[in-house]
Amino acid sequence: MALRHAVLAALLDAELSGYQLAKNFDAGVANFWHALPQQVYAELARLEADGLVSGREVVQDTRPNKRMFKVTDTGIGELQRFAATTAKPTFLREDLLVQVQACDLVAADEVIARLDERAAYAAAKVELFGGLLDRIRGDRTEAEFLQHSTRIGPYLTCLRGLAYEQANRDWAQHCAAILRERQKNHARD
Repeated sequence: MALRHAVLAALLDAELSGYQLAKNFDAGVANFWHALPQQVYAELARLEADGLVSGREVVQDTRPNKRMFKVTDTGIGELQRFAATTAKPTFLREDLLVQVQACDLVAADEVIARLDERAAYAAAKVELFGGLLDRIRGDRTEAEFLQHSTRIGPYLTCLRGLAYEQANRDWAQHCAAILRERQKNHARD
């Protein structure tokens, strides 16, 4: 996937300024695609030049003018083409996994500390995604929302982000507990 497809997908729900898109991107799309705000702004310019989004200037009295962007029919066509391609699986490349791989030969306390940090980070993301799912769903149950909502894509990707962070949290806590238990057992020997 290219950043362009993630930006197009993020613009499907509303016309947004670059600032709003970068902010929404960080809150909603970041669970499956990370981009810095300057990357999002640069991609918007390319998408507009390619005719995949249209931009319009909004004059503001007390602030600088802003540009608002929305997906064009050509942009929808690009997303349809992209959706018809086979998705390539991603590969995990993670510093923490290298640290855990080496846990037998490095200071276990340091690896445990990194695992605890990851578990805390993942727990915070679980809370964030849970709140986002509640906000998207509104006062409906999940079953009602999924059956009757006109747009469920953001909800489904948020579910994936939630499951991913729950798995990260659980794995980090489990590994830290194992290493702590090994430390206790080796201290007794």
